[in-house]
Amino acid sequence: MSIYITGTGLYIPPHRISNEELVASFNQYVDDYNAANADAIANNECAPLEKSSPEFIEKVSGIQSRYVMDKQGILDPKIMSPILAPRTLGVALSIMAEMGVDALQQALDEAGIRAEDLDGVIVACSNLPRAYPALAIEIQQAIGMQGGFAYDMNVACSAATFGIAQAVGSITAGLAKRMAVVNVEITSAHLNWRNRDSHFIFGDVATATIIEGIDVKETDESRLKAAQGYEILDCKLFTQFSTNIKNEFGFLNPAEYMATDATPYADLTQPVSDHLFLQNGRQVFRDVCPKVSDLIQTQLQNNAIATDAVAMMWLHQANINMIDLIRRTVLGKTADAAITPTVIDEFANTSSASPIIVFHRYKDSLQAGEIGVMCSFGAGYSIGSVLLKKV
Repeated sequence: MSIYITGTGLYIPPHRISNEELVASFNQYVDDYNAANADAIANNECAPLEKSSPEFIEKVSGIQSRYVMDKQGILDPKIMSPILAPRTLGVALSIMAEMGVDALQQALDEAGIRAEDLDGVIVACSNLPRAYPALAIEIQQAIGMQGGFAYDMNVACSAATFGIAQAVGSITAGLAKRMAVVNVEITSAHLNWRNRDSHFIFGDVATATIIEGIDVKETDESRLKAAQGYEILDCKLFTQFSTNIKNEFGFLNPAEYMATDATPYADLTQPVSDHLFLQNGRQVFRDVCPKVSDLIQTQLQNNAIATDAVAMMWLHQANINMIDLIRRTVLGKTADAAITPTVIDEFANTSSASPIIVFHRYKDSLQAGEIGVMCSFGAGYSIGSVLLKKV
């Protein structure tokens, strides 16, 4: 039995924000802040905020736009946060489950199977809507899956490849024959839209991937299904603790706030910006790129595959400069940029979902027998790489 990716799905949110729209909102916030703090700025008690520009954003990241679940709140200089109506759990489908179900149904349709054919669902993403019940179990019920199991996992931007590796492990261990990995990201809610260095980075999206164990000798139908997909040749995972990318928002925040405030029962509606996404971008670039390149090169060597045999690399869309450096380091300085296709200009960084978006968009570009590498990297630090062969 071999294990294959036989289907993928992509849910795109209803709203799109251009760099120009985002900068207009951010710069209005900067003007309002500097005007309100004019005396303190004049007395050197605080520094004025610096404005942004579309050119700055594209130069440092390659991003031109992003999709979001709510646009109005993000672009309001007095709010600068998505506004998402609450839904009663168990009465209405949660917004993240709704996104995940859409992507998963697309993947099932492409794989030519039904929800009841699944044995397991893994939701792998950066931010989960609650501690429990698992989002994966909510999606399991909503999609109409009968029996089996579902669970959530979080490895930040590397969650998709780690989820695929867990699906492969479950199939190899005999726990399942068909698995779905779903990546749902509302990163607009974990982002500090008032931070000039990072307010432009992320976008919302959902993706899904079907992973199947198939004995191609069983039936013609199985052989046909395998021929339309990618065989998973190898998975390689790596983690190393770092605080250079972090998001500390969690259920302990109110308790920690109470412990540090002198006033008993202090107002728990304090700003949460200090606990939202924060990164040391330059250090992340210096630390992560060499580790990603080394991991991919080692994986190829361990599988006796020459670097010039790699037809495509579906990389995490964190930053256009990181993508370019990893391509040149792994494949050589003259490697064609088309080997590492990008969607970051349209989607921005969509965390765990980003390598799946690229794979979904470009997987049909390869010919039978050609090799591709799906690789993710992010907070942790975490790196995951999946070696694939077009069947």
